[in-house]
Amino acid sequence: MQGVALDMDGLLFDTERIYWQVGDVILQRRGFRFSSDLQKQMMGRVGLSAIGEMIAFHQLDDEPATLLAESNTVYAELLLDHIRPMPNLDRFIDHLCRSGIPFGVATSSQRQFVEMILPTTTWQDRLTFVLTGDDVTHGKPHPEMYLRAAELLSIAPAKMLVLEDSGNGAAAGMAAGAVTVAVPNEHSHDQPFDGVELIAESLGDDRLWAMLPAAASPTDTGSSS
Repeated sequence: MQGVALDMDGLLFDTERIYWQVGDVILQRRGFRFSSDLQKQMMGRVGLSAIGEMIAFHQLDDEPATLLAESNTVYAELLLDHIRPMPNLDRFIDHLCRSGIPFGVATSSQRQFVEMILPTTTWQDRLTFVLTGDDVTHGKPHPEMYLRAAELLSIAPAKMLVLEDSGNGAAAGMAAGAVTVAVPNEHSHDQPFDGVELIAESLGDDRLWAMLPAAASPTDTGSSS
């Protein structure tokens, strides 16, 4: 592998739990409740596309842009107080940094929320690129996101490792021709991941790490004389 593209929601940070809260708040205002079936359809899609799934699922009368704006308001109120990293995130990012392999974020989230989340990390400046839902015309499962990621890494998609937690995201990675690994979470473990290279237990899975370049020792100061 010559580069890595990372999804964000549900892979790096446990935001799916927050999205569930937001969806439930929005739908309760309209006499419905959020559900795993609806979440499965929305996961990995960009803003208006995801909201379109909600409208179709419950046959709502709302305009997509208006409902998205309402959802954004609720999400922004909850985000920073409730966000938390996924298990083994710090170890995994440290390994990527020490291995020297370039990596970046390719998320369906809107840029305004990505710019709230990434500054809370210690590794934002190590990212080669940040792609958001605002940067693509077609959201996952369309391959556009990961084709653009490969361009930004200046490598062929077949030399890029994609990590995803959702079926839609994994489908996008595979459609782009990338080597795709699924890292399901509690919200996506029952989604289809047919065709992926590996279904990892977590970001700490040894089988995933074996697919990456070896990392330099933290005490390695370079070549010796």
